[in-house]
Amino acid sequence: MRGDGDGWYDSPDGIKHWGKFGAAGLLLRAPLPSGGSAVLLQHRAPWSHQGGTWALPGGARDSHESPEHAAVREAEEEAGITAADLRVRAERLTMTAASGWTYITVIADADKPLPTVANQESAELAWVPEDEVTDLPLHPGFATAWIELRAVPLRVRLTSGHRADVVPRTVELPDLSFYWLHSHPGGPGREIELDAVDGPTVLARLQR
Repeated sequence: MRGDGDGWYDSPDGIKHWGKFGAAGLLLRAPLPSGGSAVLLQHRAPWSHQGGTWALPGGARDSHESPEHAAVREAEEEAGITAADLRVRAERLTMTAASGWTYITVIADADKPLPTVANQESAELAWVPEDEVTDLPLHPGFATAWIELRAVPLRVRLTSGHRADVVPRTVELPDLSFYWLHSHPGGPGREIELDAVDGPTVLARLQR
């Protein structure tokens, strides 16, 4: 069933954007055995806008939807990923057109690279190691946004009193940078030590 957001937004300068009420996409990370992270990318079907490029599952927002709801719905429609499979960590406004049209990226984590089911909008879906994303022919909009969405890997050495759910995960800092926290010995990134960890403690330690 088509939502009321499906359709082109016609701006006064003649540039068209998909989504009458803007659009949203899901940047979903999952841990790799090496301690790094992979992101779920969609190889866009040849017939679609910017077909043949790689980007995030996503699409038009309906008038009643939050960015999170729209991004998760699109991920389910295009990749078979459901809300129960992920934990949302942040939202980022990654494009604003002069007309006021916006694209919002919702950042989330999964416990592992999940199986996917592609619909007709995808030539394929793939979990791509984060440091290999730029090797692909990216959708121009995603290529620009990826510069600020990419997460820096960070090894976390947990000591007494730690919470088991601290890692792996994405953390957004107040300066709008992202870190991928993991505890794999010898994995990518510099190492920090955390004890009795909670969200504020993580942020405080990372900013030292």
